[in-house]
Amino acid sequence: MTSTRSRRVTGLSALLAAIGLLIAAKAVTDQAAPHQLALQPVTPPTTERPRPSPTPTSARSTAPTTPADTGPRTVDGAVAQTPYGPVQVAVVFERGRIIDVRTLQTPSDADRSVQLAALATPVLRSEVLTAQSARVDSVSGATYTSEGYARSVQYALDHAAG
Repeated sequence: MTSTRSRRVTGLSALLAAIGLLIAAKAVTDQAAPHQLALQPVTPPTTERPRPSPTPTSARSTAPTTPADTGPRTVDGAVAQTPYGPVQVAVVFERGRIIDVRTLQTPSDADRSVQLAALATPVLRSEVLTAQSARVDSVSGATYTSEGYARSVQYALDHAAG
């Protein structure tokens, strides 16, 4: 009985040591070369000049704007399907820069999906605003949501330019 217990304790100690080494190696790898999604950043053009408007400004408030206009413009991203449900964002641009990312849909197939999305989306929003692109790191534990979020942002970026 003692030798079985001793082997279990030794085995558990070895397992914990291996996990510790893996975590340390992952931290070093993440610092050296952070994982980025293979999406190309696309930013709306900023060299376009505003065109004179034939209609009053109040009538234009609901019309689509160009990136050169001074007011904010919102472009909805595509709905990205994930194994846990859809992810969709709306990207707000002003003067060729991303000024906000609003979450329109997140996975809701289970309570855990809702919790993970609630934790991940503020982090992803912050990363998109900082990077000014869809090239953001995945949030640990919410990989599918992170990838769907990035795809939706990329779609909005691609369609803001056109």
